[in-house]
Amino acid sequence: MITVTEEAASELRSLVGDSGKALRLMVQKGGCAGLQYAMKLDLPAEGDTVIAASGAQVVVDPESLSFLDGSMVDYSGALTDTGFKITNPNAARSCGCGTSFEPAVEGQAPVYDSSQDGSVCGGEEEESSGKTD
Repeated sequence: MITVTEEAASELRSLVGDSGKALRLMVQKGGCAGLQYAMKLDLPAEGDTVIAASGAQVVVDPESLSFLDGSMVDYSGALTDTGFKITNPNAARSCGCGTSFEPAVEGQAPVYDSSQDGSVCGGEEEESSGKTD
């Protein structure tokens, strides 16, 4: 089951109004840590799991649900970090960008890979400063 905080439900209600749309949560291949979260406003589709929360809806397709089951959706209105946030107990580790994660595998500890630590989120290498030592 996915839980939705009151803050997230309130923001979602204000975004969708009476359009009948929901917040669609998806997990896709990619990102700094192997899988990444994606979200969009969308109408529920056949086969979706629909989570009703304080007058708002979140929908998840069957493939993504296995990665998101037990997660919490929250909303942050902070000046520098506004948006919906996912706290996922199925993530062995998350990238510094907050949108990418490595799924936990039962009985295995995650293998640390410094190239996936968030220092080069989005796959872009840091530009050289031109200095030499």
